[in-house]
Amino acid sequence: MSYTVRSLGVFKKQIEKLDKNSRKLIQEKIRLLKENPYRYKKIHSKIHSRVFRIRFNLQGKEMRLIYVVIEPNVVLVCLLNRKKDYKGLENHLKRLKPK
Repeated sequence: MSYTVRSLGVFKKQIEKLDKNSRKLIQEKIRLLKENPYRYKKIHSKIHSRVFRIRFNLQGKEMRLIYVVIEPNVVLVCLLNRKKDYKGLENHLKRLKPK
């Protein structure tokens, strides 16, 4: 089953700021995500039950791509810097309507 990938405005703005190589890396991760969104690590959220993260390095920084699976869609929420420890994650997830 192939999933439809959607993204929030926050994610789109973050992607625009990245260089070409970083965007290419993220596009490859998204391609894998379309095939099986459950392959990456699940993280805890108070708002949504199926929140996952993809771990990678961008320009020497530990980054996480956060996404939510709302069948048959996968919603790309944001890119988080690992040093900020997910503090703003719940604020980003509030923009999605819970089901």
